[in-house]
Amino acid sequence: MSGIFSQTLSIERLTVAIADLSPSLNGIKLAQLSDLHYDGESLSEELLSDTIEFINQEKVDLVLLTGDYITEDYKPIYELAKRLKYLQSSRGIYAVLGNHDIFYPQARKKVTEALISVGIEVLWNAIATPFGEELPLVGLADYWSREFNPYPIMSSLNPNTPRIVLSHNPDTAAILQQWRVDLQLSGHTHGGQVIIPGFGPAPIILQYLRRHTPKVLQKFIPYLKECSSVVKYWEWGMGLHQVKGNLLYVNRGLGTYFPGRLFCPPELTLIQLVMK
Repeated sequence: MSGIFSQTLSIERLTVAIADLSPSLNGIKLAQLSDLHYDGESLSEELLSDTIEFINQEKVDLVLLTGDYITEDYKPIYELAKRLKYLQSSRGIYAVLGNHDIFYPQARKKVTEALISVGIEVLWNAIATPFGEELPLVGLADYWSREFNPYPIMSSLNPNTPRIVLSHNPDTAAILQQWRVDLQLSGHTHGGQVIIPGFGPAPIILQYLRRHTPKVLQKFIPYLKECSSVVKYWEWGMGLHQVKGNLLYVNRGLGTYFPGRLFCPPELTLIQLVMK
C-alpha cells in the first residue's frame, strides 16, 4: 500500500476534566483513532504501523475507533483487522462505524465481523461498561444510517452519571446537546484536509462562499458542493468544542483522500480523564 496522500503523524494530547468522575478512574488514558480509509492509497503501512506502536508504548486504558475503516470496497478490512489486532489497552478496544462502513453492499456486516474477529467490540446504538457502571461508553449508529436514534439509549442513562459518546459524524452534537455528554468523540471531517494559513480549514471558507454566492455561480467554485455535503457544522471540523454544556472532540483522521492534506496532518488523539 503506497499511501500517496499520507503525512507525518501528529500526536494530540488532551486532558478533560469530568464532573462526578469516580476517584478510581481519575487519570485514565484513552486513545482515539478515526477515518483510516484503508484502501491502498489513503493510508501508508508505515503510518499505520507507527501509530499502533505509539499507542502501545503509551499503555492506554482504552482504544476508541470512530469509524470509516474502508473507503469503498469492504475487502481491505480483513487486512486492516490483522493489523489492528496488535493494538494494546488494559480495558479493551471499542469501535463505531462511519458512513463509508455502511454505504456499500455488505459493508456494514463485513466490517463489523472483521473487527469483532480480532477482539474489537463494535457498538451500534449500544452501551458498554469497560470501566463499570460509573462511566458508561455509548456507541451510536452512524448519523446517515436509518438506525441513528440516540433517544432510547441516551434517555436510559442516569443524568448524574458521566458518560463518553462515540459518534462518527460531529453534526450529531447538535442533537445530543439535549442530554449530558461529558465527552463526545467524532471524526468524519478529516479536519477539512486543507488548512489555509491565516484563514483556517478550506471548507469553512467554502461554506462562507456558499452562503454569500448566488446559486447560479456556485457550480463554478471547486469542491463547494462536496464540502457542504460532508457536515453542516464545519466550525466543529476538528479539535475541541463546547456545545452548550457538552464537550465534543473531532479527530482529523489517519487516512485521507483526494486532494490530500495540506497543513492538516493525520492525527492520533491521546486523552486523559481527570476529576473536575
